[in-house]
Amino acid sequence: MNFLYIPFPSWLSPEIIPGIPIRWYGIMYILAFGTAFLLYQKQVRERNFPISSDQLSGLFSWGIAGLLLGARIFATIVYETSNIYREQPWLVFWPFRNGQFTGLAGMSYHGGVIGGLAGFISYSLIKKLSVREISDMFAASIPLGYTFGRIGNFINGELYGRVTTGPLGMLFPYAEKLPTREQWVQEAAEKVGIVINNDMVNLPRYPSQLFEAFFEGIFLWAIVWLLRNRKPFKGFLWALYIGGYGLIRFILEYFREPDSDLGYRLEFISNTLAPAKAHPLLSFSTGQILSFFMIIAAIVALPILKAMPHSHAISVYPVQTSTAKTVAKKKGKRKRR
Repeated sequence: MNFLYIPFPSWLSPEIIPGIPIRWYGIMYILAFGTAFLLYQKQVRERNFPISSDQLSGLFSWGIAGLLLGARIFATIVYETSNIYREQPWLVFWPFRNGQFTGLAGMSYHGGVIGGLAGFISYSLIKKLSVREISDMFAASIPLGYTFGRIGNFINGELYGRVTTGPLGMLFPYAEKLPTREQWVQEAAEKVGIVINNDMVNLPRYPSQLFEAFFEGIFLWAIVWLLRNRKPFKGFLWALYIGGYGLIRFILEYFREPDSDLGYRLEFISNTLAPAKAHPLLSFSTGQILSFFMIIAAIVALPILKAMPHSHAISVYPVQTSTAKTVAKKKGKRKRR
């Protein structure tokens, strides 16, 4: 065993059972939604928040549907460089041709945020629930669930980081191999003890999926969760989550190799460095640009949310007494007459 880099766990495979089309990535989505639901349910109970179990289920159903639609549509618009979806738009939702998967495989986090936000806001408005309160409780629930999504990326061996010769380097089996004619590739291979026998070689990468799983998931969730009953005004936690995620993702993108077909979308100083080797400070990937907009949105939203009427935060809602419930029922009956 070579201790100059970390081998990818040989027992990990995208498929749970070889030959059966059930993948760990799909299971991670189920765990993510389940975790978020349980955390949301806990907040509802500890705060006596006025929402029925049917409304809670409906809220999550609309949110999940919006998330999946937004994540898929946004991914095909932003990350697909061919014209496949312009020519055959039905492949966005049914990506199969002659029984084979075709097009872009994957989802967009930023699109999921937009779609999920649209879904639960729409449901909240229809059911006349407090959008700001609903958003805050989602902010304290989503990040921990998001951790599972990045673990799924790690198991798939995708979205790996740049080449590193440091102790955190991991050799991903499906990583793009690099040409050995490049001097920097030869030097990196020598530093980690990899013998070059071919024109292409696989080199250790940063496990950026695990970086994101911890910092965008566990770390950010812990901050928001600890502040859930200490927020200064309604909507604060949602703005904190949006801005916090944007900032953390922006920084971690420097460790992650951009998509080979996209590269850097914005470069203030042109460079000839291979994206696998280095990420110049003034070159920005798609993820960084979208995360920058998240940071700006949070900065703009905070003073607006604070200035909105009825912005005072309520940690625990008063328990509705049986008398109050009876009066409420009578009023409801009178309105229906």
